[in-house]
This record gives sequence, C-alpha cells and structure tokens, in this order.
Amino acid sequence: MTELRVPTRMGDGSRVERTRSELRADIEAGTAEGARRAKCPPLDADELDHLLDIYASPASFTAVDIGEQVVLSCDGGGSKMTGTDLQDLLESEQRLGQDILELWHIEYSYKAIKTILPFQQQVMQNAQLMLTAPIQYGAQPNLAFYSKPDGPAENWFELLPQGRIAESRAAIEEAMEHATRDFVYVSDGMMEAGADGMDFDTTGGAGDADLLSTLRAVEQIRRTWPEAGIELGMAGEFVIGVHGELEWKGRRLAGMWPKEQVEVAQEAGATIFGPAVNIRASQSCAWNAAFALTVVKPCMEVARIPVHPNVGQGVCGVPVNGYPGEDASSRAAKACVEILRCDGL
Repeated sequence: MTELRVPTRMGDGSRVERTRSELRADIEAGTAEGARRAKCPPLDADELDHLLDIYASPASFTAVDIGEQVVLSCDGGGSKMTGTDLQDLLESEQRLGQDILELWHIEYSYKAIKTILPFQQQVMQNAQLMLTAPIQYGAQPNLAFYSKPDGPAENWFELLPQGRIAESRAAIEEAMEHATRDFVYVSDGMMEAGADGMDFDTTGGAGDADLLSTLRAVEQIRRTWPEAGIELGMAGEFVIGVHGELEWKGRRLAGMWPKEQVEVAQEAGATIFGPAVNIRASQSCAWNAAFALTVVKPCMEVARIPVHPNVGQGVCGVPVNGYPGEDASSRAAKACVEILRCDGL
C-alpha cells in the first residue's frame, strides 16, 4: 500500500512532500548527527515518536495545548523596520501577545547605539509610560565592528590569513576592552531610563572573544543592577574559536555547545539564556528540528535560569527565509516546548 505523502519544508523554506517513513528517517539522521557533533545522547524513542507526530501532521498550523503556553521574549520584534517606533511595541504587546518586549534600533549593535543613547533613553521612558509588559533594551555585541576600518583595533580577519597569530590575538583583546565598556555604558544608560532589562542578541557571532566580552559586561551589569533582567542569546550551536585561548573562570570558551554555554551565562549573571542552532538549508525541517533538540537538550538538564530557544528565522528548525512559513515555524516552536520542556521561546 502506498504511504500517504504530507507537505513539509526544507531548511531553505521550499515546500516538499515526505512519507511518514521518510520523515522518520530524517529525524533519526538529524538526532544522530546532533549527538555525534555535540558528543551527547540522541533523542530517546518516545521523543522521536513525538517529533514524528508533529512533523507528519498535515495541519497548516500547529500549537501546544491550552495551558501549556510558555513565555515569549524576543530579539528585535515589531515590524522589523524600526524598533524605536512605539506603535511597533504596542502591536507586539496587544496584538501579537509578546510577554517580554524589546526596544531596539535599526543600527542593531551596542557600538552604534552608544552614539545615540540619549535618544534611545527618551524612547524607553515614553514606552514605559505607554505599555504594561516588561521592556528590555537589545542589540548585538558585534565585536567585529571594533576592528578597522570601522573600529580602533587592527583587523584580525585580515591578520589571521597572513599567519600573524600573536598580532591577531592582541587586536582581539584590544577590541574586547572597548566592547565591554560600550556594553556596560549603554546598559547603565538604558537601565537609568527605566528599562526592565537588557538583551545581548547573537552573542558569539564573532567567536569566543565576542562571548567573553559579553560575559564580562553581564557580570558588571549584574553587580550594578541586581534586579535587572539580562537575556543572553547565542549566535549558533557552538562557539567558534577565533582567538582560541580565551577562558571564562578557567573554562575555555572555544568549542562550547549549549550545555556549557548556559553554565557560563548563568555564572556571569544572565537571567534568560537563548540557545541557537543554525539551520541546514539542504536538510528538511524535521531533520533540523531533531538536530536542534538533540544539542539543546543537555542544556535543559543543567540550567538554573529560564531557557528560551531561539526559534527565529534560520535557527532551531525554522527555515532560513525572510518570511518562514507558519507551518514550519509553529512545528519548531511546539517541538521545543513539548519535547525540551523549555521555559519560553
């Protein structure tokens, strides 16, 4: 008897069809690859069955049961055109049901925000008067912005191919000092303006130094603002060793997977951790979800702070597409909540 084929998607968002057996094979391959790479156990049989049921459903949209909803935080948000628009924040709160809002600016890096901090402080004050939900301020660390020609440090991405390792590491370390100061400066300003917390989005995007400069800032912010919320969201599933020798309290950062990432984040003083697992565009969304759940699951076992997996564009099973289909996005979110038992998204 011919198996029924159900519509699903690839990691690039394209529509394809799979039989239940083919989806099962994708899921088993995804969890096996995740376990191999992260050196962790694969999903167990019940989890594989549950994930298969989610992805084998022909429904155009899926969701968790009533009462099983989780907290929704965000990086960016609203129209994605301008996070300084109060109308965006109102819509995020009242129409989209966002639980933790984020004020942001289109120049989404702390280095750029430093130059317009008074303007952003005024917007934060206005937003706090108009909205009820907690509002954090967010931007990306973007350590690479501190290298020439945009920043003061030598460009290590030019030095490294030349084999100038010592000079590259010195440039990275110089950039880290500038970056941490900017992160703390902006955070102090926004907290003084009434922000409920800070978000460090896409942490580690420029490698281990990007993560370390952020951890140092989080530690300082926690000392100054003990009641602040601090969300630390990652750029990918493992930390790239651009410097290679950097450590946090004796732990080497390069090569860390979500389990180790959440440990250093909570040690530094973060209150929400956002693991991110990059999508493989050539694999199905079912494969990608299995891979993501496998590498994030050990994180859930050691976390002492809420974990909000990033289910935005191109991560944790959501296609890398400007407008990912709601069928794929909702399945990724449902899988994170029901299988990982995460605290939020």
